[in-house]
Amino acid sequence: MKAVTINEFGPPSVLTLVDCPKPMIAKEEVLIRTTYTSVNFADIKNRTGNKAKASFPMILGLDVAGVIEEVFDDSSIFKKGDHVIAFPKNGAYAQYVVANEQLVFRIPDGVPIEKVAAVPTVLFLSYILINRIAQIGSQDSILIHAASGGVGTMLIQMAKSHGAKKIIGTVSNLEKAPIAYELGAHHVLTYENFSAKVNEYTDGLGVDVVFDSIAGTITEESLNCLAPYGTLVQFGNSSGKAGNIKTADLHSSCRNVKGFSLGTTRALKPELLQQVAPAIFTLLQDESFQVPIAAVFALEDMEKAHDLMERRQHQGKILIKIV
Repeated sequence: MKAVTINEFGPPSVLTLVDCPKPMIAKEEVLIRTTYTSVNFADIKNRTGNKAKASFPMILGLDVAGVIEEVFDDSSIFKKGDHVIAFPKNGAYAQYVVANEQLVFRIPDGVPIEKVAAVPTVLFLSYILINRIAQIGSQDSILIHAASGGVGTMLIQMAKSHGAKKIIGTVSNLEKAPIAYELGAHHVLTYENFSAKVNEYTDGLGVDVVFDSIAGTITEESLNCLAPYGTLVQFGNSSGKAGNIKTADLHSSCRNVKGFSLGTTRALKPELLQQVAPAIFTLLQDESFQVPIAAVFALEDMEKAHDLMERRQHQGKILIKIV
């Protein structure tokens, strides 16, 4: 089969298209013929060595959409020919992948394949953040960092559907603002002095929830516009830097910080993904729920896809079509 591997950490040029053996399945696993995978920022961090441990050659990628090619003898859940999305065990940039049955989800009729292929990681993550971690209500004002990205575009729409009274997004430059406004944001800002502007837009009250995937100084400044009893949800580290939080900034204001990782949840609580999967597919069947797609690349053009992701000039998801 064809796959894209890396043999060292580095720039997009380390991504190499190679021929390698088709993987074998074991008990409670399925073999999937990949039709699409997507590029997530975690792939950039893994490629550069900021997240992954060195184990070369390495296949990157978190999620796939495809067709089940083979099931283990006693599988009562899936059959050959089922159309699914999945989180594979050893990377996704390949024509065939293996996934544990707990991390495979059958695609219902009426869900467009490109739409569902773009969102396994970002939509599961966003849904859990909105409904399980922050539990957004109709009286909440929220701040979403990286609002034009894959997770940000999902969070805006779900916050809107929950009736959030004010949705504020941040972006790296205002050329990315239109997509956030289109999906339901009330205000879109750049990161420069964003906390002062958020306080201005909330009449000095601050927001009830901050969704932060950036960390570093963005986390620190977010506390300047988080309301009493508010929640800062920290679910990523795209800046590559840690943010410092003083305990005095929490207990005296009755505010709290919650952390969440989809990767940790896949490993330790895959049943949570099974619980929310029906709601995920219901969202995708709704024609009004948008999944912005920035670009679609071929597997052999993975270097270009990573370059686009790393330059952070895209809006929406980057898809890889595998034929």
